[in-house]
Amino acid sequence: MSASLIPAGITVATRYLDLAGVFSCALLGGAVARTVGLDLFGFLVVGVISGLGGGMIRDVLLQHGTPVALTDYAYVPTAVTGSVVVFLIKISEASWTRLFTALDAAVLGFWAVTGVNKTLAVGLGWLPAILLGTVTAVGGGALRDIVLGRVPAVFGGNGLYATVALAVAGTTVICVYQGVPVLGVALGITLALAFRLTALRFGWNLPTSLDWRPGSKLAASLRDGTAAGSGKQEQSHPRKETP
Repeated sequence: MSASLIPAGITVATRYLDLAGVFSCALLGGAVARTVGLDLFGFLVVGVISGLGGGMIRDVLLQHGTPVALTDYAYVPTAVTGSVVVFLIKISEASWTRLFTALDAAVLGFWAVTGVNKTLAVGLGWLPAILLGTVTAVGGGALRDIVLGRVPAVFGGNGLYATVALAVAGTTVICVYQGVPVLGVALGITLALAFRLTALRFGWNLPTSLDWRPGSKLAASLRDGTAAGSGKQEQSHPRKETP
């Protein structure tokens, strides 16, 4: 994939989309921090991790220089600003819910498109572009949930979260390969909003595993890491010393 297929104008637009994603996801992180009752420092930490995490994972995997969040001084202040805005502004729970839902959908579009364009711009192909577009979109939220001791929302029951990111990334890649990268940006963000909001409205989710659970002994062995072999943990007995 030639970097020339990503015009200079799209590269500039990608930076602003990236910053929009940072700000939006920092707002989301601040909203989550509010629900668990964190103080100002907690708001900042959760907001910055949420806002910068996905992009930093992407940049590290690309191995194309230092992550942009550490070289472009607009990134950290943008994440901090998003966190502080949520800390200072008090609005109703219903308003937060509507705002959270819209921002969540927008972030998927901003970052999936950004991840694809950055990956293609450094010369990688369509498959890495789709993978890193998806990682960029869901990585910050996953890190935020891990820091807060929660199962990452991307792992299920959250309205086709990763599926939307994959669809947006795939659409953007197709548009770039067809020579219409500007359409890819617009179509990707529009698809993210429409697909994500529709999935939430109608409760769409991917299927879970088959309806069975390991028995109590096997479940305990799996938790303890002793399920190999016969599944029985070998007990050591103290040796009797002969006089």
